[in-house]
Amino acid sequence: MRHMRKWATAILIFGIGNPILYLFSIGLGIGALVDANSGGAGVDGVPYLTFLAPALLASAAIQGAQDETVFPVMQGFIWDKGFFAVNSTPVSSRDIVHGVLTAALIRTLITTAIYELVLLGFGGITLANMLPMYVTAILAAMAYSCVMVGMAGYASENGSFMEVVQRLIIFPMFMFSGTFYPIETTPIYLQWFGWISPLWHATDLSRAISYGHSIEPWVLVVHIAYLALWAVVGLAIAYPKFAKRLSA
Repeated sequence: MRHMRKWATAILIFGIGNPILYLFSIGLGIGALVDANSGGAGVDGVPYLTFLAPALLASAAIQGAQDETVFPVMQGFIWDKGFFAVNSTPVSSRDIVHGVLTAALIRTLITTAIYELVLLGFGGITLANMLPMYVTAILAAMAYSCVMVGMAGYASENGSFMEVVQRLIIFPMFMFSGTFYPIETTPIYLQWFGWISPLWHATDLSRAISYGHSIEPWVLVVHIAYLALWAVVGLAIAYPKFAKRLSA
């Protein structure tokens, strides 16, 4: 958290600026065209901004959590090797994993709250749905960040890890997880990417909460269980990797 204070201004600026830019350009700009050319039906029976809001909220939470897991892990193992100093005290490798995730959670709680307030101001969500949508986005972000902590533990000196994550995970996940359009409208060979993406599961769950998007009760259980599975798998990767790397 002391390190995070150095870029707290940037975090707040991006936390406010990103949702406003997305909402003006996509939610209101493209959304106006979608609503006008759909006979007033919008998408999934609601205005496009209402359809888009849950996905943007979950995406913002996941991105913020990723930034505060990947970069600190790379810093601790590669750039300043601070984890090795910390691990020479009674603080264990598991404690370090938990510390990274806790810091990521704190940032995610703040930036996601800002994003949600902006969505509320633009009319994308309602006051009654704010809390359950907020919790859903946070759960998705932390489930994803558990996996990213584990994966970042394998990062080496070459510095290409973040580029690989951004190009092969974040961008495809953002585009093909039903963020901008129902996942059912994409070709079947692309739908599988959404099915394995935590973003789609969080978005589909949040849309059911937000405006009553129709899904079966068992699908709700699958969404929650899948996000929990990501957290379990991520920690199962992170714990032994951190222990092995810090004992070297």
